[in-house]
Amino acid sequence: MSHHPPSHVLPVAVVGGGQAGLSVSWHLKRSGVEHVVLEAVTAAHEWADTRWDNFTLVTPNWHCRLPGYVYDGDDPDGFMTRDEVVDWLGGYAATFDPPLLEHTRVTRLTERAGGGFVLTTDGARGPETWEADHVVLATGGYHVPIVPPWAPALDPAITQLESAAYRNPEELADGAVLVVGSGQSGAQIAEDLHLAGRTVHLALGDAPRVARSYRGRDSMTWLSDMGLYDTPVAQYPGGATAREKTNHYVTGRDGGRDIDLRQFAAEGMRLYGMLDHGRGTDLTFLPTLTEALDHADAVYNSICRDIDRHIAASGVVAPPGSPYEPTWVPQADPVSLDLAAEQVTTVIWAIGYRADYRFAQVGVFDGTGRPMHTRGVTSAPGLYVLGLPWLHTWGSGRFLGIARDAEHVAGCITGSAHQRPSPESAGATG
Repeated sequence: MSHHPPSHVLPVAVVGGGQAGLSVSWHLKRSGVEHVVLEAVTAAHEWADTRWDNFTLVTPNWHCRLPGYVYDGDDPDGFMTRDEVVDWLGGYAATFDPPLLEHTRVTRLTERAGGGFVLTTDGARGPETWEADHVVLATGGYHVPIVPPWAPALDPAITQLESAAYRNPEELADGAVLVVGSGQSGAQIAEDLHLAGRTVHLALGDAPRVARSYRGRDSMTWLSDMGLYDTPVAQYPGGATAREKTNHYVTGRDGGRDIDLRQFAAEGMRLYGMLDHGRGTDLTFLPTLTEALDHADAVYNSICRDIDRHIAASGVVAPPGSPYEPTWVPQADPVSLDLAAEQVTTVIWAIGYRADYRFAQVGVFDGTGRPMHTRGVTSAPGLYVLGLPWLHTWGSGRFLGIARDAEHVAGCITGSAHQRPSPESAGATG
């Protein structure tokens, strides 16, 4: 006789115990909705497990606002370090005691006959089955690192790391380092290595950049005042294609500053255009370095002009500003690199990540495996996604916008989910 694991039946199951999953749990518990939060490892573990030692937030601390829980430290305009973020997030669950089940991985999600869903889990308690009328997928969108298919053809003597595995320069072998990708992680990891005195080669993509501070305030504070983080994705030029945009590179390190790759180049960092191919120790690049630098600076100055117009229209008193002027320009766009000749011993892949929802066997994903949704609501009744960049606004992928998205998804659920009032939810505050 085959053994069938016991089944738990409840109104809502939340998959993922990071900030998104905990945020929707806060709203569900406040509304008295019975639910469970299924977390494969531990709550918010990725902040400790996938950030390098000198990581800092790139958004000001005052952006850190979860439901019922906001940053209340003495440096709202500063930038928390990795360990400070871990401590701050670590205190969230204790404020409302969510029904969190850690070390419980969801291995399969299917639709239940007659409506609702069936989830299979594997954890410390062994395999289990859960049935829920509603499921919130709150696992984020950064699951599998993007690495070129030809990466295994590189010389095996060269260590290859994904950006999430990088911790500090001291853990790397002696020698130069190639960082591939100039988004937020790639640019900041390249900076971390550069400041440590390592020889750095950086292959740029098409990431834009932004001023850390402009006309007396952090640029992201200006942009928040201008409503940029509140504008729905459908209202941006190109609509949902805004979800494909790479975030601007900047840093919160040492109190926050610009990342100026041209200045790094003047100090010895070697810059290249987009990496095209590699084999053995020979790499080839597209001749896009000049274009990439010029594009990043154009976006930088465009944002500054938008802030200028906002200041002029609102009558805010602010010190004068000025456009960025290049401090260094490449003499030519390099198209090749011999890793052995340049004594490169480590390659760090910081190209990005793709979503992996293969466990969710429900027909709401596009050809690339990403969920199709409108503000987190999919076409499968009762199935929602949360915690994705541009879920609804530019703020959706940041602490600043998670609370609003979680409230919306919870509101869609509570319109029909069975509610069970609890004494704990009665004292919750917004």
